[in-house]
Amino acid sequence: MSTATASPPASPEVSHEQRVTARRAVVASSIGNALEWFDIIVYSSLAVVISTLFFEHDGVDRVTGTLLTFGTFAVSYLIRPLGALVLGSYADRHGRRPALTITIALMMLGTLIMVVAPTSAVIGPAAALLILLARLVQGFSAGGEFGTATAFLIENAPDRRAFYGSWQVATQGLAILLASGFGFVLTTLLSHDALYSWGWRVPYVFGLLIGPVGLFIRLRMDETPDFEALQDERERAASSPTASERAAAPGTATPRASLWRGPLAQTIVHSAGRWLTASGVVGLASMSVYTILFMPTFSIQNLDLPSWAAYLGGVVAGLVTLVGSPFVGHLADRVGPGKVMLAAAVLGVVAVYPLFLWLVAVPTVATLTAVQAVLGVVMALYFGPLPALLTEMFPTEIRTTGMSVAYNLGVTVFGGFAPLALAWLVSATGSLTAPSIYYAAVALLSLVSLVVARKRYAVR
Repeated sequence: MSTATASPPASPEVSHEQRVTARRAVVASSIGNALEWFDIIVYSSLAVVISTLFFEHDGVDRVTGTLLTFGTFAVSYLIRPLGALVLGSYADRHGRRPALTITIALMMLGTLIMVVAPTSAVIGPAAALLILLARLVQGFSAGGEFGTATAFLIENAPDRRAFYGSWQVATQGLAILLASGFGFVLTTLLSHDALYSWGWRVPYVFGLLIGPVGLFIRLRMDETPDFEALQDERERAASSPTASERAAAPGTATPRASLWRGPLAQTIVHSAGRWLTASGVVGLASMSVYTILFMPTFSIQNLDLPSWAAYLGGVVAGLVTLVGSPFVGHLADRVGPGKVMLAAAVLGVVAVYPLFLWLVAVPTVATLTAVQAVLGVVMALYFGPLPALLTEMFPTEIRTTGMSVAYNLGVTVFGGFAPLALAWLVSATGSLTAPSIYYAAVALLSLVSLVVARKRYAVR
């Protein structure tokens, strides 16, 4: 008697319409993500200019002004978890698309403030408060952007979710490339006076012009199939006789009880292990970005390199991330996001200190560019599969809230305070390799978090 071996079920055929929808989702979700990161990167890249114009007044020296500039950058991250809670919960209740229109509108408002803000020479210390306001608005909107955009993007993907999710990271590479390109062009073509009087505002004007395009595209997109299925399930549950009996029973459907069943409570109270683990996983992704962004200030103030040097390295790192992330996403679809990220985390732990030793020993433009390129490779390898891995960790009903909370907690703790911490470490220790120790520690924590995520939550 012969025995037949059951073959695995064939994957459902993906229609042309599904492919078109997935590509439109890439554009709709990624353009806001790129705008968010473009604003962040421009601020960090032009920190020396912004410090001089807005924070160095009434006897404030350069070091203090730089710390105040990065301190304002860090404070804006404290509001990101609030944006994650409010906008993430809104997206899980009312849909990904309406939440995305809110986030990009708020981003445009924050960028507009940067375009029109008068300097301290005009209005004194109040100028710094305007910068803080712009950063807080941007921080709140960014808090809801990544989780909502990632859910929108991956839930529209008919297959190859790691590949489609990697475009979130690729567009961050595009943002690094564009922002660094602006920095390179402005510092090489403009005089000192032109750069400090009007040139530094040009990237923000560019960002402000891109915003309406993203808003228009997002308004024309449909809701994701996953969320529509969830809404159908909610409507069926609400209209069932059992649900009606429960609603009619005394004391069983109070507003307080309803709150405890919402996505916010389900995430914070009932899924704490998931978002805490996920925030640790986010650490190295965020640290890679902000170490690259710290390089212009680091190289200008400590290595006596020309101001354009680090921007050139940023262009290279951004190009590596833009081109490399989709390939990494394709690899992650084949072997699993977790495996690719584990290899990248090990690389980050062992490579960063030798890279900084080499940079300090040979402080040339070529060395700095090479170091930033390697950091870009680590970023692409680790960050590229991250959206798909986070999506696997959270069910649909709390996916946006969970990813938003986890991502923004990780970014706030390990990324938002990174430039301030790195600048302080160099100042306090006098060691130019100190930033590498901080980077390696975060990479090690992310490595441990990845192991926990794979073992406890069964992500690939």
